[in-house]
Amino acid sequence: MKLIVGLGNPGPEYAETRHNIGFMVVVRAAEKAGITIKRKAHQGLLGVGRWAGEEVSMLLPQTYMNRSGVSVGSACQSLGVSPGDLIVVHDEIDLLYLCLRIKVGGGHGGHNGLRSIAGVLGEAGYTRLRMGVGRPPAGGDVSRYVLNRFASAERVELAGYIDTAAEALELLITRGPQEAMNRYNTRNLPTT
Repeated sequence: MKLIVGLGNPGPEYAETRHNIGFMVVVRAAEKAGITIKRKAHQGLLGVGRWAGEEVSMLLPQTYMNRSGVSVGSACQSLGVSPGDLIVVHDEIDLLYLCLRIKVGGGHGGHNGLRSIAGVLGEAGYTRLRMGVGRPPAGGDVSRYVLNRFASAERVELAGYIDTAAEALELLITRGPQEAMNRYNTRNLPTT
């Protein structure tokens, strides 16, 4: 079984913020797969089903970003998911908006959700789908930036970006990280 986790914060005030792009991607992937994410489990919302012939669980932790590891660790233990079968989708300020990258392993890079997961699972070799949201203007506050909604100009391309990320997730679960990296890490993504 693959466990796909979207990182974000619960509640309507965070729903369309940059920090919640992980939630947005996993919700879109669930729609494509016909999986409903609504069961309360592991301090999150969980959906289980099949996608492209693979057994998949999709989790949206409801612990707030800084405590994502509590939810992810519980789900991994209960579902018997090893790090090699865990995919975490998260926002990435070190990538330009509309750029996504797939990475296996690595440190948290200052991302509080990844830091929390590392605190529970260690620096395990799970796969990450890094969704570029860009950085704030020079001197801008990073926390405020990621907790703001996308600008109207950015929202024009957001749906296409999220669809592309959902396609990348499908390739990840069916063909594995190397093929997904070969396809998606080599270019900036057209989204329109």
